[in-house]
Amino acid sequence: MSIQPGLVSITFRQLTPEEVVTVAAAAGLKAIEWGGDVHVPHGDLQAAARVAELTASAGLAVAAYGSYYRLGHSDDAAAVVRTAAALGAPTVRVWAGQVGSAAAGDGYWSTVVADARRIAALAADAGMTVSFEYHRNTLTDTRASTARLLDLLPEPAIRTLWQPQPERDRTENLGDLQAVLPRLTNMHVFAWTAALERRPLADGRDDWAVYLAAAEGSARYALLEFVVDDDPARLAADAATLRDLVASA
Repeated sequence: MSIQPGLVSITFRQLTPEEVVTVAAAAGLKAIEWGGDVHVPHGDLQAAARVAELTASAGLAVAAYGSYYRLGHSDDAAAVVRTAAALGAPTVRVWAGQVGSAAAGDGYWSTVVADARRIAALAADAGMTVSFEYHRNTLTDTRASTARLLDLLPEPAIRTLWQPQPERDRTENLGDLQAVLPRLTNMHVFAWTAALERRPLADGRDDWAVYLAAAEGSARYALLEFVVDDDPARLAADAATLRDLVASA
């Protein structure tokens, strides 16, 4: 199946789940990654079931559970997995620690790897995968460190997300993406300058055309994350750009 366009719910932390569903559906998106910090808190199975019903009733899919679980630092793996299961999420997004790869010693790597195996086993038992956030200040902050982490964790239930690093150019980001294609789950989509200034997605259209073409056949969802000024009124334009991009990939 072709890449489907969706939304990361934490794009609009100020909105209720009902409002997130409404704006996503109105924008012609197909799925939502629900955040565990506001919309579907860890351990709140009633909220997870309610949000799952809201999502399905709007004709949308649950793309992932954005748990904000920090490998090696969080201690509620079982609650996270139970919540993701109640939500009906196919994968649980987790962070590969909170230390950049250049500063992490062997002991830290071992701690993160052990915790990844632990939560991945729980997820696999529930029929889900675990996907790393691809992000600065974690062990997935470079192409090399991400490859090392994935090599240490060959378990089928362990996969990764991908997003561009704004300070890198298109060639560098494309290389990063191509390196994780065999283990890629979803992509987080945004247009930021190197100074981390948010821009309309149309400003990054040429870059994203390349990234989405490369990920076709590997990624399941391309999920909008962040809009200028956190303004829901800006979602329609970004969603239209994304829908056009995935249709052309």
